[in-house]
Amino acid sequence: MDRRTFLSTIAAAGAAAASGVHSEAESRPQSASASSPKVPAGAPNVLIFMPDQQNGATVLPHHPVIKPNLDKFRKEATTFTAAHCPAPHCCPSRASFLSGLYPSEHGIFNNVTTDTAIHPDPYPGTPFWGNWLRDAGYATGYAGKLHVGRDIKPEDCGFENLSHLEQDSLRSNEARKAAQWKRSREEKSEPSHREDGEILRPMWTNSQLYKTLPDEKFETLNDVKIVNAGVEGIKRFAAGDKPWCLMVSNSGAHDPYNAPKRFVDMYDPKKIELPPSFGDMLDDKPRIYQRQRFQYWSQLSDDETREAIRHYYAQCTMQDELFGRLLSALEATGQAENTIVLYVSDHGDYMASHGLWFKGVPAFQEAYHIPTIIRWPKGTKNVGREVSAFVDQVDFASTVLEACGVQPRAKLSGRSLMPFLRDEAPSDWRHATCSQMNGVELYYTQRIVMTKDWKYVYNGFDCDEMYDLKNDPHEMHNLTFPDLAQKREQVKSGKGLPRDASVPWPPLPGKLETVRRDLLTEMWDFAAAHRDTIFNPYGTVAMAPYGPGLGNVFGTEMK
Repeated sequence: MDRRTFLSTIAAAGAAAASGVHSEAESRPQSASASSPKVPAGAPNVLIFMPDQQNGATVLPHHPVIKPNLDKFRKEATTFTAAHCPAPHCCPSRASFLSGLYPSEHGIFNNVTTDTAIHPDPYPGTPFWGNWLRDAGYATGYAGKLHVGRDIKPEDCGFENLSHLEQDSLRSNEARKAAQWKRSREEKSEPSHREDGEILRPMWTNSQLYKTLPDEKFETLNDVKIVNAGVEGIKRFAAGDKPWCLMVSNSGAHDPYNAPKRFVDMYDPKKIELPPSFGDMLDDKPRIYQRQRFQYWSQLSDDETREAIRHYYAQCTMQDELFGRLLSALEATGQAENTIVLYVSDHGDYMASHGLWFKGVPAFQEAYHIPTIIRWPKGTKNVGREVSAFVDQVDFASTVLEACGVQPRAKLSGRSLMPFLRDEAPSDWRHATCSQMNGVELYYTQRIVMTKDWKYVYNGFDCDEMYDLKNDPHEMHNLTFPDLAQKREQVKSGKGLPRDASVPWPPLPGKLETVRRDLLTEMWDFAAAHRDTIFNPYGTVAMAPYGPGLGNVFGTEMK
């Protein structure tokens, strides 16, 4: 395919993606079809437990989070240590989990509760694999947080609503907007005293990062109610004659880090260690990273930071206890042997790495790395293993469908993890993982390519980032920053670009320019394969050091 043909093809596909319009051939049905294949005999049950915003490292054996249920579970399961989400916040990642597609394919990039969301709901016709399971004969249930679209309910995703966590902010209407403005415009006094763990925000509502809750309120917490609904669902399904799929989705360990006292008391704040990257002053990183740290998080003392980490750990321990309730229900009903249990989160949390909290625009590993542990006694070999291959959130759809013997009715972007569960690692598995970020409430174009040794972050509105992960695993030293410094000197000289210079100029030293070129080739190939519209050649937005004409991209058809 020549360059002109490619650009017209990708532009047309990108326009279709941006508008949510797909050709008839690309239409992805959500609802049942009369000829849906039926589930094979002996098909497994599926239990998915998804705590919110849990850092992927917290489930691993070396981590200080106390997790007795996960420690036992991990020995009976397969742990994927390099699983990542496609975007580090709830809505796009959850939409990818339930559809098997990347954000550029399902249309959810932002927080759908805001009126500035690029798309408040997935593209029309976006598939949800829960529908295919239900149509094949599975009983399905959903308990907890969904957060996939403004008007999307569990039933739209193929699940019976057992205990959906309603969110008033999802209702998009003039009354809601008026109430939101009224709350935000109410007169607020200037703060005169800062409480422990409080972030002062003049003329905004102050933010309380953590709080210790009384133990007697434990059973009244939403997460406990959600898990209890899941336990009742397991019991009800056990009395039926169908295989079943149940998803239990909690709001913890999402901020604010509020946890009952008995969980907080498990951790001694004096023994809490600050992350290795905590001392990063972010001088060579994008300015928005610096603004987040120094406008907000620098208000916290080191002791307050340790308390925040302590409360986050406590939240994770609480999720472990609730997970144990679900596992006990499986055992008590005699269903554990033929039930696939997946422990996963939608995204991670920075947890004070680089002095940051929550998730969002900064592209560091802690927000993208998600816990992924799968147990299926009847269908896996050599349990207790750790798998270091890259796993993307889009892989779970293909995994569940293959395990259940249900064929997908549309093209999915992920691959099944079943070969790894059978201890038969594919030789052609992906060597890199790619992520797509367009901001949460504020727009911010960011694309990430990561291999085992290198990571490149294309920041559409700031300096790019490149890290040598082998020698700099905590992402402290941005290797593209010297490039920016030399360009400043070029401007000061007034001489412009030398006539015989190669572009990009000046190149990164040694092999780094080749590495950058290879990583950007990967980025553009991924963009072409998944209808990602970041290729506009106009001078004010074509900021990537190399454009889409790089490398293999012209041999790649839009899918």
